[in-house]
Amino acid sequence: MRDEAERDQEAVSKFVENFAAQLVEAGMQRMPARVFAALLSSDDGAMTSGELGSQLRISPAAVSGAVRYLAQQHMVAREREPGSRRERYRVQGDQWYEALTNREALIKRWEGALREGVSSLGADTPAGRRMAETLAFFEFVDGEIVAMMERWRVHRETRFGGAT
Repeated sequence: MRDEAERDQEAVSKFVENFAAQLVEAGMQRMPARVFAALLSSDDGAMTSGELGSQLRISPAAVSGAVRYLAQQHMVAREREPGSRRERYRVQGDQWYEALTNREALIKRWEGALREGVSSLGADTPAGRRMAETLAFFEFVDGEIVAMMERWRVHRETRFGGAT
């Protein structure tokens, strides 16, 4: 098995940029997508601001903004290097689970707003019925996410033996 030092850095850089482009296409901001892809492609899943800046050829401010966004989305965590004031940024093995769980909270808020809309518009009006159908969709999605995440935990445990 090759370690990071033996890898074709040009190929790694190409992967990072290609994967980041896919994340941008899906709606993520460009710089957080690049930082996330770089972290994901590192063996230990963690890098300092300087390492990220050097690999991606971006400023410390760009790294900081990207990490702030990714931390808010529960896709990376900040940690201190032992005996140092420097922070490392780590992508979690369960980052997709965390990101989806974060979306689940957003869906719950949308459901509350939609319930209020149905009540305000009247369930028997065309707009109220449309709002009720939208609410039913989000309630369905919410239930499916919960069930899917439970299936994922079982699948992950079977395939990978727990946390990565």
